[in-house]
Parts: sequence; C-alpha cells; structure tokens
Amino acid sequence: MGKPRRRIPRGGLVTGGVVLALVAAMGFTVLGLGVADNAVANYDASSWLWSRAKSEVARVNGLTGRVDTRVEVAQSRNHAMQVSQTDRFLILRDLTTGQISSLDLATLQVMATTRTTSGLGVSVALRDDAAFVVDAPQGIVRQLDPRSLVPIGEPVRYPPGISGGTFDGTGRLWVAVPSEGTVSAVTPAPLPSAPADPLPTGAALVGVSDPGSGGAGGGVSPTLVKTVTVADPSHDLAVTTLDDGVAVLDRTTGALTTVRGDREHQVMLQLPGIGAVPPRTNGDRVPVTVADERRVVVVGEGGPSTQFEVPGAGAQLRPAVAWAGRFYCADERTGTVHVFDERGQLVETIEVKGANGPLELEVRENYLFVNAPNSSTARVVDEKHQVRVVDKYADDVLGGDPPKDPPLPPPPKKDVVSKPGAPRSVTATAGDKLARVSWRAADANGSAITKYVVEGGPRPVEVGARQRSIEITGLTNGETYRFTVRAVNGKGAGPTKRSNPVMPTADVPDPPASVTAQARPDGTVRVTWPAANGQGNRIAKYAVTAATAGATSPAGETNKTELIVPAGELDYGTQYAFTVVAVSDKGAASTPSPASDTVVPFTVPGQPVDVAAVAPNEPGTITVTWGVPADNGRPITEYLVTVNGRTLRTPGTTQKITGLPEGRAATATVRAVNEAGEGPAATATATTIAKPALTLGAARVTSTTVTVPVTVDDNGSAAQCQVTLSYAGRSVPSGWRACGNIPVAAWRAGTAYSYVVSARNNAGQVDLPARTATTTAVNGEVTCNNDGQSSYCSGGIGIYTNTRQVASEAVGDTPDGTRYAAWCKRTGTNIRAVQYNNDKASTWWVQITFRGGANYIPFAWLNLDNGDNINGLPTCV
Repeated sequence: MGKPRRRIPRGGLVTGGVVLALVAAMGFTVLGLGVADNAVANYDASSWLWSRAKSEVARVNGLTGRVDTRVEVAQSRNHAMQVSQTDRFLILRDLTTGQISSLDLATLQVMATTRTTSGLGVSVALRDDAAFVVDAPQGIVRQLDPRSLVPIGEPVRYPPGISGGTFDGTGRLWVAVPSEGTVSAVTPAPLPSAPADPLPTGAALVGVSDPGSGGAGGGVSPTLVKTVTVADPSHDLAVTTLDDGVAVLDRTTGALTTVRGDREHQVMLQLPGIGAVPPRTNGDRVPVTVADERRVVVVGEGGPSTQFEVPGAGAQLRPAVAWAGRFYCADERTGTVHVFDERGQLVETIEVKGANGPLELEVRENYLFVNAPNSSTARVVDEKHQVRVVDKYADDVLGGDPPKDPPLPPPPKKDVVSKPGAPRSVTATAGDKLARVSWRAADANGSAITKYVVEGGPRPVEVGARQRSIEITGLTNGETYRFTVRAVNGKGAGPTKRSNPVMPTADVPDPPASVTAQARPDGTVRVTWPAANGQGNRIAKYAVTAATAGATSPAGETNKTELIVPAGELDYGTQYAFTVVAVSDKGAASTPSPASDTVVPFTVPGQPVDVAAVAPNEPGTITVTWGVPADNGRPITEYLVTVNGRTLRTPGTTQKITGLPEGRAATATVRAVNEAGEGPAATATATTIAKPALTLGAARVTSTTVTVPVTVDDNGSAAQCQVTLSYAGRSVPSGWRACGNIPVAAWRAGTAYSYVVSARNNAGQVDLPARTATTTAVNGEVTCNNDGQSSYCSGGIGIYTNTRQVASEAVGDTPDGTRYAAWCKRTGTNIRAVQYNNDKASTWWVQITFRGGANYIPFAWLNLDNGDNINGLPTCV
C-alpha cells in the first residue's frame, strides 16, 4: 500500500505587510501510523522535504534514507515552498501564494493556516517552540505562537530592508540591518501555556503599522538583547548563524565579523567577487562562496584556513555548507554536489539525477539532507559521509511516474569581462546638514559589482551593490555640494557619474504622512501619497525609494503625488515597500515617509520552456509537454494549449490532443495563465501518424514460392506487412511480419497467381490492388523401359485419382515417353520401378492433368526436367 498522504487546506487572504489571518485549526489522522508516541519516535533523525511536482512534503528518515509519511499541500503544485521544522512543529510557507501552514508533529495534525504577502521577502524562522515571521521589506520581526500562528507580544522594528532572520545554536534570532551596518540578536518570549483562540476566517490579527496591544503573550514580547556594528552604513550584509553566535559577511568590503558571546572578531578577506554564506553554519569554520568565480574560502578564527575552486562552469552555485569536517557545494546547473575535505581537496561528487533546478542543503539531526524540490529524489549524508538515495515518491500509487532526467543545459557562454560602466541617473537632495544621494545600477560588464563609492562629502563612502540610496551626513548648511558615484567590480573601478548640485538647509518640508502601493497586472507598481507640507515652500518633486530584503534603490522621481514604476524595473515575485521624500523648490528634502504596505510586482507568466510535441502511436493524436515558466509574481493557474483552432485548458505540464487529421503536421501553441492574464506563447509541431505507404518491387518466383519485395514508409507508427497469394478460389497469406522480402509458399508450379500486398500500423491498414505472378513450370516424361526380355511397359503406366494403386481409383494408363506438366507432389504408396527406370523408388506421387482432371502418377515413373528433383515441386493442398 502507498505511504500515508493527507491534504493541508487553503486559508483566507489578508493584505498588508505580514498582517496574518487565521483560516482554520483542524486535525486529521494519518493512515498507517499508530498513536502519537509511535509518530514521535521517528523524528530524531528525520527531515521533511518538499516536492513541487507532487505538492507534498515527505518525512525522510536519515538513518535509512526512506520516506515514512507524506502530506499533500492543497493547490501548491509547482510552487516554491519554505520548510521550517523542529522535532515538534513543521511550518510551511508557500512563496507563490504566501500561505503559512503549521503542523504539530507530535499529533500529526494541522493546527493552523494563515496568509502573508506572497513572494520573496517574508521568511519564517523556527527553533524549539519559538517561531518568527521576518518581514525584510518592512523591517519588522514578529514572534508567532506556532500552534495557532497568533502573534506574541509586540514586534521588533528595524528600518526597511533588513536581512538574515535565522536562529543560532543558543536560541537567538540574528537580524542584519544594512542601512545601519549592524547585526542584532532577538530572544523569543516564553510560549503561553495555551494557544490563543484563532480569529474568525479573514479577520486581521494585528496590523503591522498599528500593533495595538500585542498578541497572545500576555504583555510579554520578544527582546532585542544585543546590537553590534559590523560595517559602515549601507553596506550589503549576509548573515550565517553559528553554534554560539553569528558571522556577518560585509559583501561590500569582504570583511567577515563573528560575534560569539561578548567576543567580536573581524577578518578581512581578499575575495575575487561577491561572497555568499549559508543561513546556518555548523562548526567553527565558515565557508564563503564566490559563485561568479566558483571559489570557496574557508574562514576560521585566525583567518582563511583554506580555499578551493569548484569544478565546472557557470555561477549557479549554492553557498557551500559545512558538515562533519567537509564542505558541500551544490551546482544547480548540473545537479551535482561537490564535496571537499578540510584541505580543500575534492573527495567526492554526489550526482542528483533529474534535479532539474534548485538543490537545498540543510543539516538536521546529525545528517545532511540534500533535497531537489523539482524532482522525486533527494540524498542523505551521515557523519561518516555515506550517501543514501531517497525516493520521495516511494510507493506512490497516485499520479504518473516521475519525469525523466532532463538533458543538462549547455555550458554558459563566457562573457567579455571588464570594469563596470558608470552609474545611471545620479541624483541628490538636500536636508538639514545632510544630503541623500541615489542612483540606478551601473552595467556590471561581466563581473558582479561589489560596491559603489560615493564622493563629495566629508569623506568617501563605500556602499553595497544593493544599497543604491544613501544619506551623507556632516554637511554644512548653506554650502553647495556635488557628489560623484562610481561602481567597482572584480576588474576595478568604473567611470564616475556626477549628481546635481545641492545646498543643505534647515528649512526642510515635512514628509508625506503615508504611502500606498499597488501592484498592477501590467507589471507596473503605482505608488501614491498625500501632498506634503512644504513649511512655507512649494513642493517641487518627490523622490521614491524601494526597499526589499537587504536592499534599497531609487524607484523614481515625480512632481505629482503618484509614481508609476515601469514594468520590469522591480523583480517580479519579490516583496517591496516604498518610502517617499518631499523636495521643496529650494532643493531641500524631507526625512523619509513611513514605509508603504508591502506589494509584490507581477505580470503575465513567461513563455513555457522546453516545449515539445510528439505523435504517440495513436491515430489523430499528438502529446505536448513543456516546462514551467517564470510565474512573474503570481501563481500559474492553468495552461492554454491550442491546436487547429481548438483550445484545451490544463493545470499540468502535458496535454494530449486527439481528433486531428492523420498524417498531417499539427502545431501546438502553449500559454501560461496567471492573475495578470495569458503569457507569451511557445510552439511545437508534430506530425500525426498515418496508414503506411507501400512501394513494391517485381515479384521473384520459383516453382515453389512467390517472393514480393516490399518497401514501407510507416508514417510514424511501426508497420507490418503481408502478402496474400490466390488461385482458383484458394488464398494463402504469408502472415503479418516485418516488411521487406516477403515469401509465400505456392501450391502449384507453372501457375499464374494473383497476389495482394497489405500493410498495417496503429493508424489502420492499406491493401494494394492485386497483381499477378506465375511460378516456374516443371515438366516431366513418363519413363518405363522394357529390358528386351519383357513387355512390362507395353501397357503403359497407371494414373490414379489418389496416391495409391487401388483398382477402383484407376483412371487409365499413359504410355512411355508421354510428357506432362507437373503441378505438385504428394506422399503415398511406395513405388519401385526396378530395372524399368534405373531402380527408381519413392513414396512421392506427382499431380498431373490427365483426361481433363487432376490425377496422380508415381514419381518412380515420371522423370522431371529439373534434374529429377522432387523438391522442385510444391506440396499439393
């Protein structure tokens, strides 16, 4: 029987940041398992792994590498899913829809489902009984009760655009604030003794912008316990938590800062490009991966301890993960995990056949789990680095077989690498003793931009590649400033771009009181706000800044109270919040407004990929398959497949079309559909199968057979051929067989036969018009020679109606020397001609025409012209 499967239902939608709405708290029984204690017994070495194609999570036992439980998540097929788990709880966040589901692993019951804003930006952190939702665009960290998904206490608030949000080994949640150059630790409030009652379906719990009186914690809230400066403001920061603290990589300068207890230690790394770290690092050495250069630098307390290059090509490397003294680096382009020892030597390569996309590496319960969410397979690695293959679809009786391994993509083309171009649209606005400088990204020219350098203030300022809006302080009111910005990549610094001149002043306007954002189906985002108070001066323009996880960038400027961010300016499927600065006619700028609600830009889906059409062995049918395209910010709800003006709808990635003309090319057009509408089409063509087409050669004949050369065009379906031989109302088929030279046994020599050639396949049968062929004639002469002493032969040789010498069956006698056409042979009484025909003896009798009928003469008395070879005659029927 199949593994247990149960469905997680959908919840209701509440918009705005991470405002949550509880939909249901419902339980179910998992078939095939006993009481809760039996279920819990399996957890210590297990991990839940997501499968996109099946829309389910499977619990994998690390010790055996086998699946023991499967849970289906409703309406999440082909969605990306974040899986957070402890020994007691499993929390899933669907990135495509924003739904969060909480599963109690002690009882195997779904306790709550709720919704957040969809897309990248919000994440869930879980450790023991503590759960947090981290809203990076808004800069809000909120603790939830994992049993009910109700907020606990007040949130911790940061500036927009935070990063991190992962627990260390001591239970602290670490969050980086790139705009401040800091990292901070948050400890959770105690879990209430009983979960709060769920709110009605669709009701808001607590507004992000108006937290009210808190959540379920009875006045107890999570605590910000530590803040450490790890970089200059506006540097790009990446966080990896440790067993006893955190390591923060300044991606702008290459500095790695570790915080363990009260100890802070910084190491400057000479990285060849932008580095990345995994969310969690086990052990005391941190691997820093530079994907563009396929290089990993391993850093200990004293600095880099080793570095190594990852084999292959392309930049689709996951950050290397440390596990049991080795380093595991996943190459998503090829579906392989390269394994290096402490010296940086490649010791193993783990192939994940059919991965077809991301590879997720996580250390849990003394095992490393490698999941390929786009496929049926995973791997488990133990402390001795033994690898077990996991079949996530094991014993699955629902649905089809897992997809075949896709072909590897071609190696990426090597771009021409040079220094970056100049930043675009560098603008400056003045405030009170400060200026705000923003710009659009420079062309990287083949090497990722590592930082920008801003000059024109008291000192040069370096900012991260994703922090393209910065506040320059320490300026003098009344003086004019112009700023220059240049980009830096692995090849060096590019040309500078100058801003407009600005003059700081204390006479600044107020910021807009609020900001509203709306993502629209055409890919644009509409940002609106009420007019700001110019404090006696006219508002000349507004500058809008977009914030997402770990990044800020200018969205545009306008002299109206709305801005339409063009389609494609923002990443589809990624969460953004917006702030607005008012600029007076004197060039003075306000402080930033409060952040807008979070929106996810979206548009129609991308073009389906790898579209293929084949003609199965069925008449009038083609089958079309395709790969899932980019959903561009909203889940794909269906696909439209159009052939010959007929459109079919399907939620899957394959479609059979029937009822088409046979032997005709049929072009299928495939479009993906989401909330925004139909995306661009991709096409593929296949020719339906048709009945075979035959070409015949001249028939070849002997006295016993007719052989017909048959050449066939099977028209897409394997064909068989047959030749049917006919004479005097009798027909003999060759039997269906492979086409080619097809022999048919004849039953009369020297006879004109008609024959029909047929061919068949799954589209049907064709029969060609009859043709004729005459078998080779065989003649014989009656031979009976008297020996001079006897007149035995004078009376002639008897002819019979059958193959025996019976007086009642005698027809007459034929004299010596008479010639006859021999038709065929048949066995009968053994006749010996003794001295009258050279002692010839045989049980064969030969059919001849005698006195107008088919009668028989003993072969012993008939000498054949073919060398007297009786086998030259066919057998009579």
